[in-house]
Amino acid sequence: MTAILYILLAIVIGVAIWQVANIFRLTGSVATNKDNNTQGILFAVFGVAFYAFMIFCFAKYSTLMLPEAASVEGEDYDQLYMITMILILVVQAITQFLLFYFAYKYRGKEGTKALFYADSNKLEMIWTIIPTIVLAVLVLYGLTVWNDVMDSSDAEDPLIVEVYAKQFQWEARYAGADNTLGLANVRNIEGINTMGVDMDDKNAQDDIPVRELHLPKGRKVIFKFRSQDVLHSAYMPHFRAQMNCVPGMVTEFSFTPKYTTEEMRANEGTVAKVEGINAIRAEKGEDPYEFDYLLLCNKICGASHYNMQMKIVVEEPAAFDAWLSNQKTMAQVVQ
Repeated sequence: MTAILYILLAIVIGVAIWQVANIFRLTGSVATNKDNNTQGILFAVFGVAFYAFMIFCFAKYSTLMLPEAASVEGEDYDQLYMITMILILVVQAITQFLLFYFAYKYRGKEGTKALFYADSNKLEMIWTIIPTIVLAVLVLYGLTVWNDVMDSSDAEDPLIVEVYAKQFQWEARYAGADNTLGLANVRNIEGINTMGVDMDDKNAQDDIPVRELHLPKGRKVIFKFRSQDVLHSAYMPHFRAQMNCVPGMVTEFSFTPKYTTEEMRANEGTVAKVEGINAIRAEKGEDPYEFDYLLLCNKICGASHYNMQMKIVVEEPAAFDAWLSNQKTMAQVVQ
């Protein structure tokens, strides 16, 4: 595959050099009617091919899109995304069509003189005011969605979880029975206390450190993010959630899981995506893939950035409570 890309790159560079040479050769020359007709027809053909390729990509690669949002808040994100993309596609389809159409219709013709049109205040106002209004509405709508998602003040009995980032892995800590995370600082890292939890803080004693995230369906989860070394970005694509992990400070994000892992595995979009992945893996002789929610790093944080991930399991509240009760607390781990 790499060899093919190098060959294509060499061809593109060769064509570009050839075209530049033609430009220098044609300097001072006047285009003929034949030249203008050829260029106009080529623009029209390219325009048709452009739209055909765009439609083909939508049909062919739609399964690569993420399935339905797995969080309640993700529904609002998806709606905002769809509205934005529909507007972009409509404007793009119209403007690209006009570009190719005008290039063909108004190609140079012998005896035809171009109309000199200085300006139009009406047109200037139309293509300035309308985009301004549309963008302002989108921005305000986006801010409303963001504020609603980020506001967890009215959550009843939320689950508090700290996500700790470091090169190149994730760790997590659940608030214990008091639902309050103990203090932590990178200076407290020692031995098996890899998250720097302050064990002198009474709220830290019942905190629960884990290397795999489990979340209860239907319960608000408030995440507190920290970083040990560089800037990371906690990215949970299926929940439509992402937040930077910044050294020296705590950032926050929250969402409510809507589907358990098993339910998402049965989702029609997920099934299609997994089948496509497994077809590719089968061709390579690799083991089949099974869907799991993942916590990924969406910042290029170093050489092993690509491998920085943590499995997320969403389950029914009873199953989650049973799992959490079997985990050791900080006091039990460091004793």
